[in-house]
Amino acid sequence: MTISEPASGADLRALLLDYLDYYRSVVVAKLDGLPASSLRQSRVPSGWTPSGLVTHLAHMERRWLVWGFLAEPVPDPWGDSAGHGWRSPAMSVEDARALLEDAGRRTREIVEAHDLADVAAVGGRFRTPAEAPRLQWILLHVLQEFARHTGHLDIARELVDGRTGETR
Repeated sequence: MTISEPASGADLRALLLDYLDYYRSVVVAKLDGLPASSLRQSRVPSGWTPSGLVTHLAHMERRWLVWGFLAEPVPDPWGDSAGHGWRSPAMSVEDARALLEDAGRRTREIVEAHDLADVAAVGGRFRTPAEAPRLQWILLHVLQEFARHTGHLDIARELVDGRTGETR
């Protein structure tokens, strides 16, 4: 099954949210069919693992939207970090899907309740008004993180079994 890119439309908020959902789907599709052992096994010199990448993406999204934009406290906002790399927890593909879907649901709630031009609250990730970006900037940053790391996962999956592209 091919995962289709979102269609173009006039509603920028919807388009950004649809692209985030798209990248979450591609990440999960890249994990589908991997043996459980491969989720915690690195295929690259830097040492990151697929489970570490998923953990990073979920924490990153929460850091920027919940702790960052809303300035709500979150437990261990840097919980994906393990010294010089990402934590690689034991998880199944279903666990990874649930983690990303939960983050996506919360992001969608936040974004749909605000204007893209709204500025992040001060007190969480951002300590001063000068540091606080607009929601549109945060969404573009989160989107580029997903795009970049989805490409990394594409390479890692190719090294496991030769599978490439955006199919399931």
